[in-house]
Amino acid sequence: MSEQVATAVSAEQAEQAEQAESAESAESAEPAPGVDQVRFRSDMTVELVRASAHDSDVVFAARVSTAGEQSLDALGEDASRSAGLIRYLMRARHGSPFEHNSMTFFVEAPIFVFREFMRHRIASYNEESGRYRQLSAVFYLPAPERHLVQEGKPGAYDFVPGTAQQYEVVVAQTQQSCRQAYAAYLAMLDAGVAREVARGVLPVATYSSMYVTLNARSLMNFLSLRTKRAGSHFPSYPQREIEMVAEKIEAYWATLMPITYAAFEAGGRVSP
Repeated sequence: MSEQVATAVSAEQAEQAEQAESAESAESAEPAPGVDQVRFRSDMTVELVRASAHDSDVVFAARVSTAGEQSLDALGEDASRSAGLIRYLMRARHGSPFEHNSMTFFVEAPIFVFREFMRHRIASYNEESGRYRQLSAVFYLPAPERHLVQEGKPGAYDFVPGTAQQYEVVVAQTQQSCRQAYAAYLAMLDAGVAREVARGVLPVATYSSMYVTLNARSLMNFLSLRTKRAGSHFPSYPQREIEMVAEKIEAYWATLMPITYAAFEAGGRVSP
């Protein structure tokens, strides 16, 4: 075999191998979600990613006002010895000592929950982008126990259970609307329309994900407004879905800073 023929055969074999490798990669790659992959969920995801949050953080931050550099001795000390100080700070609403800590959470929830969450301009947020990736075909569907009927006027209302027929309407219309919207979204993407344009047809029930970072004082403000609890000094009427997120975040915080959390509860859940 001549050198030219051998070179040509070698090049052809290399091209065939590259094509086979590309085909194999395409087969193993996870397919983009289609209409047949639309799914519904009724829960919220909250995961604690990282935290530097301890009751002792409140103590050393408070003591600097009277002890100066000697407050360094309080770093990492047993905060239970200063529980009275933490309760006093909460009761007197001396809030800044509760800011010297940090918690970062990963949250998955419907877009309408994030729009309410981000009204709290006391945290840092980074959310999944509908401009830079194809959004997943996951949508919120209220669970059967979700109260459907509002009674009362704004600022003094409550929700009561709906009928079985009302829930059937919610399920049927939500599923139909979300499937139709996602089909329209895919049709635009398949036609070469930019993601930032195509996403306009998706409902606020679409699940998104984000990281949120905040300190204990900011969190107490959030919890005082986004949870409804008996005994709160200032009654709140949150939407149930954001309350579900708040309850999971609160459970993490109660473990991280139990003395501060107890003082928050004893003080009527008022942010200092």
